[in-house]
Amino acid sequence: MQLVTVLLFCLIHLFAGKLRFLDAIPRSRWLSFAGGVSVAYIFIHLFPEMAEIQSTFASKDSTWLSLEHQTYFIALIGLSVFYGLERLIKGGREKQDAAQSKTVRYAFWLHLLSFALYNALIAYLLVHRQDDAEMGLLFYAIAMSLHFLVNDYGLRQHHKEVYRVYGRWILSAAIVVGWLLGRYLALNENIIHGLFAFLAGSIILNVLKEELPEERKSRFLPFASGITVFALLVYLH
Repeated sequence: MQLVTVLLFCLIHLFAGKLRFLDAIPRSRWLSFAGGVSVAYIFIHLFPEMAEIQSTFASKDSTWLSLEHQTYFIALIGLSVFYGLERLIKGGREKQDAAQSKTVRYAFWLHLLSFALYNALIAYLLVHRQDDAEMGLLFYAIAMSLHFLVNDYGLRQHHKEVYRVYGRWILSAAIVVGWLLGRYLALNENIIHGLFAFLAGSIILNVLKEELPEERKSRFLPFASGITVFALLVYLH
């Protein structure tokens, strides 16, 4: 099941650009639906799992990040890092001209590297999830697949042809590398919990930044439908 999920993640990056119905203004209702599913996953799965991780940290007599709310602090760092990267990339595009092409290329590779690490982390935690049940894997696969679809659309809009030529292949390879690392490299439990919290904060930012900007002209009803459908799937399984 994990291998099938990894292949699905890769196929989304490799072939999502061929789904021309996603390239629409107002925003494609399918992208808004996918964003709704991702938001539902955050609130129904990520937040409760973060609470469990925080309980684990609190129950251990350890000086490792000995803060009162370590999990949420790490999640805040994840959100802040990706917000900073997003502002950097957008600032580079707003100042783009022929004289600054080198800067634009630097911004592209920085953006791509950050999402390659992000994808590798998602694939790594596919192996080391808090919820190791089959249904938990299914929900993770659904939510992250749709999340990758939304991210891929955003990256294609940002970087155009250079993303089609290089970006999608690198991000797909990062998924495979992250999964293989998860299979063969077991980190300390505290580190895995910290990575999960960092990922949770990153997902929150990356979901909302794709849905909230006014120029996206997102659709509320498909977004709400995505939330409703995923919530029903979770509570009825």
